[in-house]
Amino acid sequence: MRVRVGCNIVYESQYPVPILMAIRLKQGYNHRLIEENWLINPTIPLHEYRDGFDNHIWRLKAPVGRLDVMYDAIVEVPPTPDPIFATLPKTPVEDLPDEVIIYTLPSRHCPSDLFVNDAWQLFGHIEGGWAQVQAVCDWLHSNILYRQGSTSATSGWDAYQQRQGVCRDFAHLGVAFCRALNFPARYVCGYLPDINVPFDPAPMDFHAWFEVYIDGAWHTFDARHNKPRIGRVVIAWGRDAVDVAFATTYGSPTLVNFKVWADEVVNG
Repeated sequence: MRVRVGCNIVYESQYPVPILMAIRLKQGYNHRLIEENWLINPTIPLHEYRDGFDNHIWRLKAPVGRLDVMYDAIVEVPPTPDPIFATLPKTPVEDLPDEVIIYTLPSRHCPSDLFVNDAWQLFGHIEGGWAQVQAVCDWLHSNILYRQGSTSATSGWDAYQQRQGVCRDFAHLGVAFCRALNFPARYVCGYLPDINVPFDPAPMDFHAWFEVYIDGAWHTFDARHNKPRIGRVVIAWGRDAVDVAFATTYGSPTLVNFKVWADEVVNG
């Protein structure tokens, strides 16, 4: 199956502003890139580097006036929903690989140390790795209200106290609870097309979910939707949203246009 994904982001600025952007797809992860294009107007220098999580990060300086950034890609994705491995066991902390240990630690938006008592009271009795993580997702889906536009820069702990949030809050909460239960968990952002789901009239946006390291591999969980989805395309992952923000600005440009697309390519 092929999907077309991309975005158009426009800023207006009264002075030059350095910007980091994470909008280019992570290469070779559960999807195959067919083609990609980007356009930056006006033409300004663009430098790309790989960050500590191997994400593609763009560095550029927004000029005075208008900056228009467009990214568009066609990718091949599995035609099946996110896989489920319900019987996977939990890996003891002492047996975890060195490279995943960082994902067991608290981070700015996932202060998992604050969740420890509640996490073990709610889910400590559940046996099995996958089963315990799925129980976290079930609880979040039932007890946290999805409210579009309800948060902007809150942490998972804030969303937990408020009992509401957007997809990034559900991802932060999932990561925080799982780390509190001694799972390595990482925040993931990307594109998610509406394939085989009811029509959603809300404008398309970047989506956030999380991955948990269980029995030797990373697996996808999405407490916001809480059911397997088709067509996820990963942009980046990290400890939380700070690591993978679509734009980090060193100044205060005005965001004047923001559009995201993620659609199945029919007969493509």
